[in-house]
Amino acid sequence: MSDLKGDVYYPSQEVINHAHVPNWDELNDFAQNNYEEFWAKQAEELHWFQKWDKVIEDAEKPFYKWFVGGKTNIAYNCLDAHTKTYRRNKLALIWEGEDGEERTFSYFALYRETSKFANILKSLGVKKGDRVTIYMGRVPELIMAMLACARIGAIHSVIYGGFSVEALHERIDDSQSKVLITCDGAFQRGKIVPLKSIADEALQRAGAVEHVLVIKRTGQEVYMEQGRDMWYHELEKLPVAAPNCPIEEMDAEDPLFILYTSGTTGKPKAILHTHGGYMVGTYTTLKYVFDIHDDDRYWCAADPGWITGHSYIVYGPFLNGATSFMYEGAPNFPYPNRWWQMAERYGISILYTAPTAIRGLMRFGEAWVNRHDLSGLRLLGSVGEPINPEAWRWYHRVIGKEKCPIMDTWWQTETGMFMITPTPSLPLKPGSGTKPFFGLQMDILNEEGEPVGANEEGYLVIKNPWPAMMRTIYNDPERFVTQYWSKYPGLYMTGDSAKRDEDGYYWVIGRVDDVIKVSGYRLGTAEIESALVSHHDVAEAAAIGIPHEVRGNTIYAYVILKQGVEKSPELVELLKAHVGHEMGPIGKPEKIEFVDALPKTRSGKIMRRVLKAQALGQDPGNLSTLEE
Repeated sequence: MSDLKGDVYYPSQEVINHAHVPNWDELNDFAQNNYEEFWAKQAEELHWFQKWDKVIEDAEKPFYKWFVGGKTNIAYNCLDAHTKTYRRNKLALIWEGEDGEERTFSYFALYRETSKFANILKSLGVKKGDRVTIYMGRVPELIMAMLACARIGAIHSVIYGGFSVEALHERIDDSQSKVLITCDGAFQRGKIVPLKSIADEALQRAGAVEHVLVIKRTGQEVYMEQGRDMWYHELEKLPVAAPNCPIEEMDAEDPLFILYTSGTTGKPKAILHTHGGYMVGTYTTLKYVFDIHDDDRYWCAADPGWITGHSYIVYGPFLNGATSFMYEGAPNFPYPNRWWQMAERYGISILYTAPTAIRGLMRFGEAWVNRHDLSGLRLLGSVGEPINPEAWRWYHRVIGKEKCPIMDTWWQTETGMFMITPTPSLPLKPGSGTKPFFGLQMDILNEEGEPVGANEEGYLVIKNPWPAMMRTIYNDPERFVTQYWSKYPGLYMTGDSAKRDEDGYYWVIGRVDDVIKVSGYRLGTAEIESALVSHHDVAEAAAIGIPHEVRGNTIYAYVILKQGVEKSPELVELLKAHVGHEMGPIGKPEKIEFVDALPKTRSGKIMRRVLKAQALGQDPGNLSTLEE
């Protein structure tokens, strides 16, 4: 087994001096001992139409409420608040299309565009509490649509623009959305994704939608149903699309959005977040973790269709008055230097992405990166799954030039905000998310609910409420209680297994269902995959457990090789021996299969149940959350 502690990377004095939190322990001690006061101080930095009476209400656990009695609107804090300050003409959003088109919006311009969008939605009869489904590519109008819904109190349900007819239909139906916002199509790897025709097919089975608003992006011919479908650019020219729209004052606990997340079984869960607590949580975590300052250019390379995009492309950056960059297309299109070219051109200072993207770009080597000046970068981030130490070191050395700390964040759709994360002043260990965010109390428990010892694996739980926590599963409060709060009553069950080392650093291993028991030993799929990826010929790997009559399970690994590496039976044996050397004989895969791609969710998580079903010749079940 590789040494769990790994290397320790200490921040430079320059990084510490620049950070909002130069002394992590000091702020954490304050937050631990004055939890409500800590969050109240953060909330006071934002605008409230009416101040709250109570920070936390826990009378109906686990249905916690935050900033009870407070009136606010997250869209007001994202846009209107900045238009009244020196940030009025500051760039809020820089966008580049896959075809090279560029668009930019100041805070004032984005406020006007969002107001127009909100007024158009109101003209279609959308009011407070109505659900609006958004199914689009990564274009600026996606952000405007989300903020427009928030502005008028409608509940948005964003669905990733790569989802199938069935997934779209299921989610529209579950939310009973009144309006669908889509595009004629989206560009991806030089091809057009036919969003409108997918939407048309889904709507044949979804009865609640009254209007479809279509954004023109690709310019291809699409079917427009009379009385139902409308072009956005045509409505925009009408008097109804006034560039100022009164803001709806929202109760802190009023719903902001629902977002569907995949369960291991059954239909996707509609996670519900609210205006007040979610706003305070995303604002605070982005400010401290990515050390947001006015001169930063921040790029979260996720898709707005999943929680990282909601919290850290849209709401978190605009709440902080940051300049946010968004790119429409694929990381390596048309060449593997596309990201580095844009990071150089736009002077990106903070880059936040998923390990799956990092490993994908590692495959192309360092030459593509080194053609570009990335000296503007000062912080890097990782999200979506545990990052293997090999990818962490490459990211740190090749992209960050050994001067950029990596903010390795663990959190979930359900948590709404970072939960285990460093801030720039903390020493880092590759593969560890370091410690819980200020004031949070977490633990690692065994099956019986007792805390485990240092470096022992167990169930990761959260012991105290936090502002951006999900409030319920939309229309299914019972499932919310049984899924998250019933295994250890009073504690939030994350569904992940983890270890904590003797320094109190957390190491998330993966979903509890991503743990393989071989001859009585519990092995994390992440550990096996890290061992495989540490071999110089391997770009990416996924490990699953296959039932075995003697050992309980054996390990079956899928491997993507780096460009130019030949597949051979000799290499299979070499990789098995390599894993045996890294982890001990117990971790050695029984079978290794070379593949060209792995099934992943939009958030970059490998869907191991799909691989398992494939290996066992079974039905893979619900594939609606697959990336492609």
